[in-house]
Amino acid sequence: MTDLPMSPLMGQMMDQPLLISTIIEFAARHYGDTEIVSRRVEGDLHRYTYRDCARRSRQLASALGNLGVAMGDRVATLAWNGYRHMELYYGVSGSGAVLHTINPRLHPEQIAYIVNHANDEYLFFDLTFLPAIEAMARHCKTVKGYIALCGRAQMPRESGIPLLLCYEELVEAASPDYAWPQFDERSAAALCYTSGTTGNPKGALYSHRSTVLHAYASSMPNALNVSAHDVVLPVVPMFHVMAWGLPYSVPLSGAKMVFPGPALDGKSLYELFEAEKVTFSAGVPTVWLGLLNHVVQNDLRFSSFRRTVIGGSACPPAMMDTLIDRFGVEVVHAWGMTEMSPLGTACTLMARHDALSPDERRAVLRKQGHAIYGVDMKIVDDDGTELAWDGTTYGHLLVKGPWVVSGYFRDEGGEVLQDGWFPTGDVATIDPDGYLHITDRSKDVIKSGGEWIGSIDLENVAMSHPGVLQAACIGVQHPKWAERPLLVVVRRPGIQEVTREELLAFFSGKVAKWWIPDDVVFTDALPVGGTGKIQKNKLRDAYQDYRLPTA
Repeated sequence: MTDLPMSPLMGQMMDQPLLISTIIEFAARHYGDTEIVSRRVEGDLHRYTYRDCARRSRQLASALGNLGVAMGDRVATLAWNGYRHMELYYGVSGSGAVLHTINPRLHPEQIAYIVNHANDEYLFFDLTFLPAIEAMARHCKTVKGYIALCGRAQMPRESGIPLLLCYEELVEAASPDYAWPQFDERSAAALCYTSGTTGNPKGALYSHRSTVLHAYASSMPNALNVSAHDVVLPVVPMFHVMAWGLPYSVPLSGAKMVFPGPALDGKSLYELFEAEKVTFSAGVPTVWLGLLNHVVQNDLRFSSFRRTVIGGSACPPAMMDTLIDRFGVEVVHAWGMTEMSPLGTACTLMARHDALSPDERRAVLRKQGHAIYGVDMKIVDDDGTELAWDGTTYGHLLVKGPWVVSGYFRDEGGEVLQDGWFPTGDVATIDPDGYLHITDRSKDVIKSGGEWIGSIDLENVAMSHPGVLQAACIGVQHPKWAERPLLVVVRRPGIQEVTREELLAFFSGKVAKWWIPDDVVFTDALPVGGTGKIQKNKLRDAYQDYRLPTA
């Protein structure tokens, strides 16, 4: 932190550090009877309260001390969304250690790499991942022991893991009278690795201060708008950028929390939504696709679900229209990234938008939204010159703020900032009201004849066709224009098959003529990464020698 000048007159407020432990203790004291409901790996539903969660988190912190875990040591998790994972969020970070959430959908070699890179001392895991742990344990050189997130009755009888402990036995044997330590709020709290498509993952190291500030800001009405009136079900995994901060912002707001565990199929999610009267959820588009398919195919309705945040990748307009028009669910389009803890923008309307037509308001809602307090942003050209906020000029998106990384863990990648700003790798426009519209990733933008074509806009048009389930647009080589768009499509089952000619004609009048893809290929599935995003790098590899039809 840069040394700042001292004012000749300082304020006389209490100097209390912003620590993660204060959130769960606040929830326990002021919303102690509010429920946390979890679908467990064991298959049943578990219920307890914020008061119970705080007590068991203190016991966990005490147990970590008994294991010799010290302040700054890394403790890893390989787990689904559930109450035990929640206890780790608070027990590990609250004790001064660093919580390292691992994405189990990464390749085993990548998991072993980040465990070693982080120097994890212990690894807590759900039994689902026992085979993966057994396969990689011998490659994880720093891990002293593995803790299964279960009771004694569920413990594996035989295992090739060198030191295997039982979570419930550890917690139950520890004292609930543990006192949360006080320390510098800039101390590391959590470590989350990027799921980049090239090179090894890099670690974003969050602090207590950044996490608490993010929880405050993301709870605001113009952001996620979480309150004690809500029942919140985070579909976004707790191993994906700390579940977008919901395990912090939900107890801070006093809302009921519902965890889905490993059952993320449309039927299981719908049943849990209805049984627990969920009002608010958050997740990536691929999850909502499965849920909506189940609801639509079975002619179901939502009785309590009123609001969702969709991020991770652009929400297809057709999905937004279905949620809003058919089911009355408010959709908040949001944007962020691992390096931003993750929230940067949320798309909620201003009073001035009330005068717009319904179609004009919907066009605003399809953007990634307005910056929330704590985040600043700008777009620049290739030379770093700031560009106009006119809604049409494309530029490279840069951000800064108190929960934006200044570098990666162990200085991987070297200096990452540009004059104090973090380059996101996104290409975007910003309109005069400050609304961000992501048009592409810098590595995915299609450069045709020296001009940029936004692949996301083309994908959104394709996804609005009733015969299209999923679509991805990539640039392929062209002898004259350098690159031209190729559309890769998964057809929607149960509907008359859409043809290449029909789909290309569907673009007419919706985008500039020279933007219309040169060709369409149909496939059974698109490659999807560990966080639910379509892996366009794999598509580019698959179609690198594709020959576009000649005019």
